[in-house]
Amino acid sequence: MPLRLAALVRALSGAGAPGGAKAWRPLLQLLTEHFYDVEALRERWLQKRLRKVHQENRCFTSLEERYGPDIAGAAFVLKQGGAVKFQDQEWIRPNKHGRFSLEFLKFQNVPVEAVDASGCAINYHGLRSLLPLKELRSLWLRHCPHVDDWCLSRLHPLAGSLQELSLAGCPHISERGLACLHHLQSLCWLDISDLPAVSNPGLTRILVEEMLPSCQVLGADWTQGLRLGPEQQPRDTASPSPA
Repeated sequence: MPLRLAALVRALSGAGAPGGAKAWRPLLQLLTEHFYDVEALRERWLQKRLRKVHQENRCFTSLEERYGPDIAGAAFVLKQGGAVKFQDQEWIRPNKHGRFSLEFLKFQNVPVEAVDASGCAINYHGLRSLLPLKELRSLWLRHCPHVDDWCLSRLHPLAGSLQELSLAGCPHISERGLACLHHLQSLCWLDISDLPAVSNPGLTRILVEEMLPSCQVLGADWTQGLRLGPEQQPRDTASPSPA
């Protein structure tokens, strides 16, 4: 029981409570029952949410065996509500009801070159569906609530092809995860803006630029987070917008 609620219960149960403890007993029962009901409901909701995320990140094994990894990866992203682009084809996106055409199955021999999984529930296990995409050039993981440092440590199989990567707005990515990107030497564009778990965005950007010298890093001015005097503070610290 939280300290505030426990203190309230003790106060209302005390001899000095107005009307005596007996008068307050119904209220005490209501408070405690209501509190535990809320906790139980919250616990059930969290468990249900975790099960849903786990289900959403299952691989399409049978589809991969029949059509290959690119079709299976595309189906995984579309099922999550993201978008995919096969080489020399238009973007494929689900409609507002989450439905999408299965015509992409005819691209069995066409590689996926771009994935936009922004806002999707993709996690460490779900990345398994993207790692076999050997010609994936662009990957957007903006505002993905379950993408964390462990996820970034798993991206090294894409080192030979990945050129663009956006991690903007991912709440669980820190400096440790960004350090894992040193494998991705083919990157030429990286967005690390709005990462609340990064304690010093400016210094982190400098370190990432040193780690990936051929990559354009977006997201934080190099002075952001550094201790400067009032006369040295930059007037405009807004994050640059991607081209």
